[in-house]
Amino acid sequence: MSDAKFYYCLIHHSVEGEDGCRAADRMGPYDTAAEASRALETAAERTKSWDNDPEWNDETKPDSDPSPSGG
Repeated sequence: MSDAKFYYCLIHHSVEGEDGCRAADRMGPYDTAAEASRALETAAERTKSWDNDPEWNDETKPDSDPSPSGG
């Protein structure tokens, strides 16, 4: 198995290798070019999942008291 990593460039909307654009402009690393090509889809899927996950939801639960004293 190759140690090469792949990235998705947010500027060029393309998959690139380790010697691509600066890190701030890309997502990754991914193990395969196919995974890198789906970077935006994967991010959207994860965001949707996290938005619906109570462990990741930052909103106050309706039955909880947000005051520090609890009362």
